[in-house]
Amino acid sequence: MIRHALIQTSHLLPAIALAVMSAACVPIDKPTSQAQIEVPTAWKASGEGTSGKISRGWIKDLNDSRLPKLVNEAMANNPSILATADRLKAARAGVIRARANRLPSASASAGGSRSRANSDAAGGSASYSGGKNINIGASWELDLWGRLRHLHTAARADYDATVADLRGAKLSLAANTASTWYNLISSENQVKLARETLDSYQKVEKIIIRNYKAGTARSLELQLSRNNVFSAERILRVRLRNRDDARRNLETLLGRYPSAAIAAPTELPTIPQGVPSGLPSELIARRPDIVAARLDLYSSFHRAKAAKKDLLPSLRLTGSSGTSSSNYSNLLDPGFLVTSISTSISQSLFEAGANREDARAAVARNNAAIHDYAGTVLSAYREVESALASETWLKQQEFFLRKELEQAALAERQAERDYAEGVDGVDILDLLETQRRASNARSSLIDLQNQRIQNRINLYLALGGDFATRTPSQK
Repeated sequence: MIRHALIQTSHLLPAIALAVMSAACVPIDKPTSQAQIEVPTAWKASGEGTSGKISRGWIKDLNDSRLPKLVNEAMANNPSILATADRLKAARAGVIRARANRLPSASASAGGSRSRANSDAAGGSASYSGGKNINIGASWELDLWGRLRHLHTAARADYDATVADLRGAKLSLAANTASTWYNLISSENQVKLARETLDSYQKVEKIIIRNYKAGTARSLELQLSRNNVFSAERILRVRLRNRDDARRNLETLLGRYPSAAIAAPTELPTIPQGVPSGLPSELIARRPDIVAARLDLYSSFHRAKAAKKDLLPSLRLTGSSGTSSSNYSNLLDPGFLVTSISTSISQSLFEAGANREDARAAVARNNAAIHDYAGTVLSAYREVESALASETWLKQQEFFLRKELEQAALAERQAERDYAEGVDGVDILDLLETQRRASNARSSLIDLQNQRIQNRINLYLALGGDFATRTPSQK
């Protein structure tokens, strides 16, 4: 026997109309998928001229043959990147699940039972009875208002945002690897300078000891000289510790055990080119965190739309077929099947305002996403402008610091010769002061050269790449 219970759609129209009218009476703000931000046509600190292009090949701009290998190693072994890649897989599963909600679902179950009954109270012969059953069901929610479509679109935007997060994590890891690599090279240079400074102080100490034994130098001069030697010994230990810390930081980024064993050269690369003038500000739109914030805004918009449409009635088609029998052979006999098909409409008439407040909360989250996006963009503008301005200031500082070092080195050599030859009017204080100035200038130059490289890396990071190509949407 087959039974059909089908509700005619025409019987549902009055209920749908009533539910729609009741939902329309709920005053809820409209969500939005756009944020209004004033965007300059070009970076203020970049000057005027031909616009440069941007690409992801910024590592090559530093002309360092070892850096690409280190970045590749970090990409393959860094735990944070591997974790972000796994989160991307989880986000993709969410997209598939959201899409599945728009399709019919089916289920099946089977079971059986057996019971025993005694024929008399004395526990004589017993009789057994049993049954088997099988049930098949299907359900499909018709997406009348597009609620499920909005949820699927939001899930897709979440997935794309996770892709942008992964790209941003890779860009950040590449920048951190480069930054830590050049910090290590700078530390190697500082160790080299500390040893050279110690050697210079020891040479002066030998001269003073010789003069002291000859009676031409005072004990005060010998004490000051030894003070400089001990100070240089201490500074050397500080530089060695800093170098080991830089090594361990780099090894951690590379996924290696931080044994402070990685070797580095003592030559910092020279920045090969200046920043192109008139760099267009819209190129920042491809920056991963901005892309992710924009997609989060887009996702919140569709979730807010879905939450508002959740106030409307839902229409669901359900069907089931099942039977029970004491014989498995009868389970598939159409005569034993019982089938029902139904159409149902549901609308919450009273839920203490829960759905209405959920919709308002979704709109509020959409508004928050707008502000978050605006804040991300403004922070990006600040980072780019600061890096562009620092590019100019650091270059000017290096020019004058080199002049300062040139004069300090000349004074140091002259003071060493004059003191060794016993020139009148030159004492140990003059020599120690010239040595101190020359050493400080050399150390400052190493730091400043590293600062220029670090600032260029920060500029690449702020722009999301170098100055070579644009993304396809920006061409």
